[in-house]
Amino acid sequence: MLKCTLAAIVLAAASALPALAEDAMMSAKCDDASMMKMQSDIDGMTGSAMMEKKEMASKEMMMAKDSMKANKMDDCKMHMDNAMKSMGKM
Repeated sequence: MLKCTLAAIVLAAASALPALAEDAMMSAKCDDASMMKMQSDIDGMTGSAMMEKKEMASKEMMMAKDSMKANKMDDCKMHMDNAMKSMGKM
């Protein structure tokens, strides 16, 4: 009985890990859909306290877009991550 319980726990944990890894990878995806979503999140930032964060995130997004156009996907992902950090999402 104990072996069955342990096997069920291991199986449940193993099936949950790919979903968590997928969420982490989605955050750094450098494509048009992710860019549009991130830009709309940045545009939705309001309030005087958020202006500095919004400005920094916007700068990172511009660099991400430039990197994507230049086909430098690693740089693009880095700038997308930096934009998310600027927004307080990571």
